[in-house]
Amino acid sequence: MIFGGFSDPHKPQPWPAGAMPVTARSATWRLGGGAARSVSNDSGRRRVLILGLCGATSFEMQCLAGSKLPDDIGWRWPGSYTVVEEAEDAVTVYSDPASASPVYLAAYKGEWAWCTSARTLASLIGAPVDTQRLACSVFLPSAPVLAGSRTFFTGVEQLPPGSRIELPADGSSPRCTTLWQPDADSAESPAQRLRSALTGTVALRVAADPALSCDLSGGLDSTSVAVLAAHAIPPSRQLNAVTVHPEGDTSGADLHYACLTADAHEGHITHHLLPMAAEHLPYTRITAVTATDEPAPSTLTQARLTGQLRWMRSELASHTHLTGDGGDSVLFQPPLHLADLIRHRHWKRAASEAFGWARLRHSKVLPLLSDATKAARTSRRQALTNLARTVGTPGRNDQGSVRWFPLLPFPAWAEPTARRLLVQAAREPIAAPDKLPGLDGSVRVLVDEIREVARTAAADADLAASCGIDLHNPFLDAAVMDTVLRTPIGQRPPLHAYKPQLSQAMAGLLPPAVAARTTKGSFDADHYAGLRANLPDLLALTDGHLTGLGLINPTSLGRALCGAAAGIPSPLATLEQALAAEAWLVAHHRDPAPAWTSEYARSTHD
Repeated sequence: MIFGGFSDPHKPQPWPAGAMPVTARSATWRLGGGAARSVSNDSGRRRVLILGLCGATSFEMQCLAGSKLPDDIGWRWPGSYTVVEEAEDAVTVYSDPASASPVYLAAYKGEWAWCTSARTLASLIGAPVDTQRLACSVFLPSAPVLAGSRTFFTGVEQLPPGSRIELPADGSSPRCTTLWQPDADSAESPAQRLRSALTGTVALRVAADPALSCDLSGGLDSTSVAVLAAHAIPPSRQLNAVTVHPEGDTSGADLHYACLTADAHEGHITHHLLPMAAEHLPYTRITAVTATDEPAPSTLTQARLTGQLRWMRSELASHTHLTGDGGDSVLFQPPLHLADLIRHRHWKRAASEAFGWARLRHSKVLPLLSDATKAARTSRRQALTNLARTVGTPGRNDQGSVRWFPLLPFPAWAEPTARRLLVQAAREPIAAPDKLPGLDGSVRVLVDEIREVARTAAADADLAASCGIDLHNPFLDAAVMDTVLRTPIGQRPPLHAYKPQLSQAMAGLLPPAVAARTTKGSFDADHYAGLRANLPDLLALTDGHLTGLGLINPTSLGRALCGAAAGIPSPLATLEQALAAEAWLVAHHRDPAPAWTSEYARSTHD
């Protein structure tokens, strides 16, 4: 589903072919199916629209009609949604703090066009691909701060999340006010708040589609979502829970824990085992992805994802599917948490957690504490300045280190142009004021990470939509993120602990063995097998769009691919980012751009 409109709701404007007005009097349009609700004041000159799935009641909606909208309207209720207020002289957007429902903006003929699809806006203004944004996504995805408000299209920007953005009808500069800031809240236990938020967001999806299905991977995240969904479904139904496993192999630990959960909730869950064969290996047919706003996280595993979704659509008649994706980003503490402990003078806890983290990573504790002490004395602005000086450093790998902006190894196959673009991107946010000042470093880093994960998950949802499935990730709802990030430092989980807050929140619902899990199954072997099986096709991609943009050296990238396929130890992260970006570029240039017209596809309700 795609929504959009213009800053002047009274002026005739184009719209995408096939679009319909959300309501008869609204200038906001909708393309495809999607939840949308609206209320108007008595004169009909002011409308409030909630675009996307939202847990507001009918009474709460009516209360919005004649009053000033509350500052927390973007995260007050369960769901993933955007609020738009249409008035005589402006359109005001209240953006989702988590970026799970991103909104984009472009200047168009003296006013502003907004849309929930960056690619659709790019088609309106004829925008080319943004090479600098591509470079950031390939070579430093671990530092989303480099992207800022840039999208993958020049001239199309993302509206600031968690903000009120007024778009004047006369095309003058937007007026932006930050509304959301996750200040610590100790009024209630973090586990109780998480249980309430997660229960609410899952129940909302069940109420919208009682026949939905869920992943049941055996990990804590998907298991929690599945169990909550199973108990929210009417007694006359059972939840269809799906566990994917390698064909001919049912011995995996994840499958064991999934079966334990299904057995513990017999009568509520119908458990389906879905074997995946060689044609579903990672890297298989990666250019078969549909064109999306940006490279989808599941690009490299699209064969498995689309295989599962099409099977569920055919065999289970699924229309809505829930996953546990996003749980890792929301629930894990970043290493910068150690610096926060030192800054707040929690010396004993800092030392204890440093020893735990060092044991977990088989590293020395003193360098870790030294890094944490330096980071505790470094502001975000200073860290950005350091990043601009060091980005693109060959051989450096900050994974697991205590850094504001950890660097991944800069690959030998990157061209000098790529490093220049990264340096330029790193310099841009130094002068910009931080919209969330005063937060602990770990919380500030998590905000950036969650927003990056939530926004890119929208591209996965687009892939799922091409299979006829409405994909949801409850952990990425703004209400869940808000709940977790407001946890005071004294109640935050240890750096080395495995999601204790979720285990506590789900007390009494998960089998003890599942609740006690401290690891999750690895798919590394599948990735190497897929790399070897698809090597010829992948090598053909090395001399493509990224090469044409001057970002990579195809010969060097080919050698790196062959080495990885042969099992030579090497970091796969950047290499995989390059392949996903190339596949996205292939799809973007192959698939027709969204067409704009001057004729609405009129709704039968108008």
